[in-house]
Amino acid sequence: MRGVSRRQSQVKKSHDDEVDLLEIGRALLQGKWVIFASFLLFFSTFIFYSLSLPNLYRSSALVTPADAADTGGLSGLAGQLGGLATIAGINLSSGGSNNSAEAIEVLQSWAFIEEFIEEQGIETQVFAVKEWDPVNDELIFDLDIYNSDSEVWTRKPPKGGDSKPSSWELYDKFISEYMSIEEDALTGFTTISIEYYSPELSKVWVDELVKKINDRFKKSNADTAERNLTYLRAQAAETKFASMQKVFYDLIEEQIKTHMLAMGSNEYVFKTVREARVSEVKSNPKRSLIVSLGAILGLIFGAILSLFLFMDRSPRLRNK
Repeated sequence: MRGVSRRQSQVKKSHDDEVDLLEIGRALLQGKWVIFASFLLFFSTFIFYSLSLPNLYRSSALVTPADAADTGGLSGLAGQLGGLATIAGINLSSGGSNNSAEAIEVLQSWAFIEEFIEEQGIETQVFAVKEWDPVNDELIFDLDIYNSDSEVWTRKPPKGGDSKPSSWELYDKFISEYMSIEEDALTGFTTISIEYYSPELSKVWVDELVKKINDRFKKSNADTAERNLTYLRAQAAETKFASMQKVFYDLIEEQIKTHMLAMGSNEYVFKTVREARVSEVKSNPKRSLIVSLGAILGLIFGAILSLFLFMDRSPRLRNK
């Protein structure tokens, strides 16, 4: 009897599930106009929203570390004399991948971006542009932030601040909205990208960023080599031991080569593998994806609303 009762219970449960699915299907069928209206509302809203978004264009440069092997065999001499150089207080590092890792961090630093924005004179382009007019090839500024005709910052200043954006605001906007750096651990390549309203400016900014970081490390290492040369020549002149003089002259030769390579190389820390190009196709927004998402959300919302409306009329579903 107990087995029969269990089977009857299972049959009843299966029947109830079938009834529930039928009633849910009936609810969706009865609410088809609600679902259609929801779909239409979301679909049209997301269309207008996607059309309101400005086009963005991405330019990217693919770079690789300027390999230490390209320094003409200096790494071998550095290995032979490294211990003595350390004792003398001289750094024989020739750059290469160590410099590239440091360069990536410098590229994303507040001080570097602040200096870059000031040198390029692009404060207004970074902070106040809302779109680009491809017909007239000109940037369109947000008048609530900056008036390009009178060249006056018009935005409402933050509490205790100024209408002109601060250094931090410029850096935060540039690094979070425009610039991106992607490293490939397998190949060692690094992609430096700018996504901006104007495709021409995107390319210009990428080129200038790569040039500036190369110039920064080139000058830094050249200056270090000059200081090392001054010190080593003084030490060589003071020592009376021929063996030590030879060591100092070898170190001097190393620093002279390092200085010559730094001054003679335009791609000191990053070598460009693929140059940035002016994009002819927008990278964002993905309007078809946005509209598709709106359509799906509209169907889901309409279906849920239909079920709730039907549950109010169905005691069976309401009591579940």
